[in-house]
Amino acid sequence: MVHPESPKWRLAPQLRQACVAAALAAGLAGAAEAAPARDLNRNGRIDPYEDSRLAPQARTEDLLRRMTLEEKVGTMLHGSLWDAPAPAKGYDLAAAGRLIAAHKITSVISRLTIPPALLAAQNNAIQRLAARTRLGIPVTISTDPRNHFQAVFGASTTGGGFSLWPETLGFAAIGDPALVRRFGEVARREYRAVGIHMALSPQADLATEPRWPRVTATFGADPALVSALAGAYVEGFQGSRVGLVPGGVATAAKHWVGYGAQPDGFDAHNQYGRRARLDRDSFAQHVAAFDGALAARTSGIMPTYPVIEGVALHGRPLPAVGAGFNRELLTTLLRGDHRYDGMILSDWAITSDCPAACTAPTADQPQTRAAIGMPWGVEALSRVDRFVLGVEAGLDQFGGVEDPAPLLAAVRAGRIPQRRIDESVRRILLVKYRLGLFDDPYVDAGAAGRIVGNPAIQAEADAAQRRAQVVLDNRGGLLPLRRSAKVWLHKLDPAAARAAGLIVVDDPAAADVALIRTGTPSEKLHPHHFFGARQNEGRLDFRDGDPDYALLKRLAPTLPTAFVIDMDRPAILTNVRDKAKAILVTFGASDAAVFDVLTGRARAEGRLPFELPSSMAEVAAQDPARPDDSARPLYPRGAGIR
Repeated sequence: MVHPESPKWRLAPQLRQACVAAALAAGLAGAAEAAPARDLNRNGRIDPYEDSRLAPQARTEDLLRRMTLEEKVGTMLHGSLWDAPAPAKGYDLAAAGRLIAAHKITSVISRLTIPPALLAAQNNAIQRLAARTRLGIPVTISTDPRNHFQAVFGASTTGGGFSLWPETLGFAAIGDPALVRRFGEVARREYRAVGIHMALSPQADLATEPRWPRVTATFGADPALVSALAGAYVEGFQGSRVGLVPGGVATAAKHWVGYGAQPDGFDAHNQYGRRARLDRDSFAQHVAAFDGALAARTSGIMPTYPVIEGVALHGRPLPAVGAGFNRELLTTLLRGDHRYDGMILSDWAITSDCPAACTAPTADQPQTRAAIGMPWGVEALSRVDRFVLGVEAGLDQFGGVEDPAPLLAAVRAGRIPQRRIDESVRRILLVKYRLGLFDDPYVDAGAAGRIVGNPAIQAEADAAQRRAQVVLDNRGGLLPLRRSAKVWLHKLDPAAARAAGLIVVDDPAAADVALIRTGTPSEKLHPHHFFGARQNEGRLDFRDGDPDYALLKRLAPTLPTAFVIDMDRPAILTNVRDKAKAILVTFGASDAAVFDVLTGRARAEGRLPFELPSSMAEVAAQDPARPDDSARPLYPRGAGIR
C-alpha cells in the first residue's frame, strides 16, 4: 500500500498516465504499471534516477550527471535538525528549510525526543521540504543511539517511547551475537517507523582505558567479542549479513581507530583529551575490533577525534593530525588494506575552530555549543585548508557542518578535483538508493505509535536487561531474597520492590536486608568544558565522603547489605567487597529488572566485559591502549556467578 504522503499517491492522474506511456515507448510495457511514478524533478517524465526498476548504481550515475556543484557539495555535509523554540514540540522547520533549499544539504541528525507519531510526522515534514527542491533528493535522517539508558549530548539520546534495552556493555556481558542481531532488527523497525534511516553506531572502540567516559557504549575490552557483536549489530540494523537492503538502517561504525586509548581517560571531544597513544601491538587490537562491522559491510565508518601517536603504517609514522585528516588511517589502512568501499563520515565539528572558550573555559565564560570545535592537529590551518585536507585524507562527508562555502571555495579554486567530489557524492547517494528513499521516504505516523515501544518488544528488552546483570559476590547465600523479606531501600523504587513480593520498611532496624543502588564513582574534573561537564571522568574507587558508600559502611556491620552498581566504567570495589554480602552489577536495567534478579524471579547471566582493577594506583600504572592489563585485578574479565 502506498502511503498518502507519498509523491506517487499525490501525482496527478494525467501525469501518471504520461509516465506509463513513456515507459511503454521505451519498451518497458511489462513493468510500466508497477514502476513507482515519482517525478522528483517535476519535468513530466520518469528519468533514470527516478526509475526503481534500474539498479542503484545506474540511478546514481544518472543523478550525478544532473547535479550542480552546489548540490554535490551540499550532499557532502551532514547537518543538524534543531528543535523549534519552546513551547513548540518539533523541528524548527524554517531553519530546516534553509538548510535543505539554500545549502542543498540532504543528510541531517535528529536529536528530537517526542512521541513516535509526532516524530514520524515531523520527519515527513522534512521530506516534504526536500521534495520541493530542484531534483527532489530525499533527506537521510540519522541519530545517535536511542534504545539505551544513558543520555549524553553528542553520544546518545533517550526518550520518545523507543524500546529500552541494556547498554551495549550489557550485550557484551551476555556475549550472544544472536541477541545483538535481534536487537538490531527491532531497533531498525523502530527507526524506520519514525523516518530515521541512519544509525551513528555501533561503537566498535575497545574499552582499554578504565577512566574513559565512553566505555559504557562499547562492547567491552575483548577485541574478538567486540568484533563479533559489532558485526551482529550491523547485520541487524542493515537487514542482512551482506550489507544494506531496502527497509534497513544504514550503520556508521565508529570510531576508526584507537579512540579508547585516551590517557587519563580524557575524551577527545575536549581539547585536553586530543591525543591518544598506542604502539604497534595495541593498535592492531583496536583495528581488529572493527573486523566484524567491516565484514558485514557497514554503510559508513566514522573516524575518531584524537591524534594517534606512537603508531607507524608501512614503515611511516602517522601524521600528527586527527583521524579525519589522516590519509594513512583512512585511505591507506581502511580503504587500501581493509578494502572498504563505503562512505566515510567525519565525526562532528572537526573543521570548526577551537577558540579560547574551547581551550580554556572558565566559570564566568564556560564553553557553549557555539565554541565547540575539534580540529586536532590542524588548528593552524584555515577552514578551507581543513576541508581540502579532509577530502584528500578520504572523507566523503563532514559531520556537523552546515556552511558549504569553504568546501565550495576549495573546489572552485581547483584544490579539489570535481572527480574527487563525484567519488564521495556517489557513495552517499548509493546509501540513499539502497535505503529505498528515492522511491518513498514517507512513513505512516499512525503506525509509528504501534511499532515503537510495542509491549511485546519491550518484554524482550526487559528480559535482556535481566540477563545482562552480573552477580559478583553472594556471601552467605544472601540471594535470592526470600519472598516477603523486609527490605530497606536506597535509590530503588518501593513500588517495584513490592511488585516483586518484598516488604518495604522505612527503618533499617526493622529490615532483614538493605538494598543500595549506586553508580560507578566519578569526578567532574573539567566542569567548564561543554563535554567535560557532561562526562564522568576521574576516579573509579569508593571513598569516605561518598554518600552511598557511607551508607554501606554504616549498615553493613549489623544488616546484610546488597550493593547494586550501575557500571558505566570499571568500578574499583576493593573496599566494598569486604562489606557488602552481595554485589550486583548492572549495565542498563530498570528497578523492576533488578528486583527480579535479587529475588530469583530472573537469572543474571552476565559476565564482566572488562576487568575491575583493585586500586587507582594500578589504574594509573596500566597502559591506556591495552585491554585488561592492570597488575592485580580484583575481578578478571569474565567474572560472574551464574
